[in-house]
Amino acid sequence: MTTATPDPTRPGAPLGATGELLAVCRVHVLLPDAGAVGVTAIDKRPVEGPVKVRPLGLYADVQADRAHHGGEEQAVYAYSQEDADHWSAELGYEVAPGLFGENFRTRGVAASGALIGERWQVGTAVLEVTQPRTPCSTFARRLGEDRWVKRFTDANRTGAYLRVVTTGEVRAGDAVEVVFRPSHGVTIADWFGSRVAGTTVEVARRLLASEAEGEIRLSAEMRERTERAVR
Repeated sequence: MTTATPDPTRPGAPLGATGELLAVCRVHVLLPDAGAVGVTAIDKRPVEGPVKVRPLGLYADVQADRAHHGGEEQAVYAYSQEDADHWSAELGYEVAPGLFGENFRTRGVAASGALIGERWQVGTAVLEVTQPRTPCSTFARRLGEDRWVKRFTDANRTGAYLRVVTTGEVRAGDAVEVVFRPSHGVTIADWFGSRVAGTTVEVARRLLASEAEGEIRLSAEMRERTERAVR
């Protein structure tokens, strides 16, 4: 098994690299929330046995705020154990699988370091990395940590949303294999951190060129942001 470096900005894992799906998490209970929707489905917890993966995500999972979460381009949210270990050290308590609202907790294939458009074989399903998670006030309320949105943003350890390319079943313990890597070289962390680094235009052009060549398909949100960046 390939062991991932804790650095979330490292290049995407090489083609054929294999990690592990440590946990599959679904909503446990809807919690009251001070936001506009009134409830949140961020309370995800590990489940046992096989779970079906469908175009809109895991069977029996749900998103409360569907205007900003979920849909085919954010069907599954993956977070790496390597990034969770960073936060466990920072926060002083265990960041258990599901605490950040993720569906997949992985090890050995970095979610924040995955290339946009990279594909993973997990169980009998194939998923494609689409975009980073943007932290919101619901996430901050979930943790109750001071200035959490800024802290999470500054750390650039966002994890990755994925779309479902091939439906199937997954379970904890499955291998996570990188089965496709686009040539543009832009990771989730590259894109998310490009505003701070001042490289947004360059990174956006690489992504748009890759899509124009038919190598990747940007999510609607990513396409709008990349096109806006190069105007």
